[in-house]
Amino acid sequence: MLKKLLTIYIKEYFFIALGSMLMAISTALILLPNQLSTGGFSGISTIFYYLFNYPVGTTTIILNIPLLLVSFFKINKSLFVKSIIGTILLSVFTDLLEVLDPITNDRFLACIYGGIIMGLGTAIILKAGASTGGTDLLSYVIRSYNNKFTSGRLIIISDIIIIFFNILFFGKIEIGLYSAIAIYLMGKMIDIVFEGIYFTKVMFIISNKYDEISRQIGIKVKRGSTGIYSKGMYSGEDKIMLFCVASRKEIAEIKQIIKKIDKNAFIVTTDARETLGEGFSE
Repeated sequence: MLKKLLTIYIKEYFFIALGSMLMAISTALILLPNQLSTGGFSGISTIFYYLFNYPVGTTTIILNIPLLLVSFFKINKSLFVKSIIGTILLSVFTDLLEVLDPITNDRFLACIYGGIIMGLGTAIILKAGASTGGTDLLSYVIRSYNNKFTSGRLIIISDIIIIFFNILFFGKIEIGLYSAIAIYLMGKMIDIVFEGIYFTKVMFIISNKYDEISRQIGIKVKRGSTGIYSKGMYSGEDKIMLFCVASRKEIAEIKQIIKKIDKNAFIVTTDARETLGEGFSE
């Protein structure tokens, strides 16, 4: 049991360190040299860096100290400890990398790759059940006082405010525009890490020939379907609606099968963000 717990802890803290390193690379070698940020305390630290030449990592950890003190009483102790470690690692890595030459001085490339790498690092840390302080930790604290606000909304609002101050300080609207792209890509990257890139599709099929359609989908595409009892509210008729989950590349073939059997079939196709079970990811 002790060995298993130790393995879990080592794995978690390895990913916290990895995520912190990726975030530091994005900040110190891509975003900072181009006066960009993805919001958070790093956005405030960027202003202090150009205003007083203060190291970004050191400024970030100083800004986080009051927040960490407050969060000690408001969040669970496991998250608190991991947040301290994540915050320290991010700050140290950022200051160490800051002396190196930037990866690019092209703002467009910086907002793209900076956002992607920042999102990847952030997602890795979040999956480890940790935080690097900043606006995400701030959202936990605010929600402990008022849980009517969602974490996502609080983070977005605070990041927008910080980006606005970056624009005021640097006096360039394009900094805000590029930073907005970076924030968007960061969010998309977090979604990809948490939900995967192999999105499946869900099909709802309404047809009087549901038996034949279900059988042919099973034979030709090797996908099962589930019959759901339903009622047409306009016609008042009892019906069987087929529920079928398939990969994106299988959708076109399934549609052909349906139309060949019943050209008047009613089909609704939508995204399934995550599918677990037989025939899909476990």
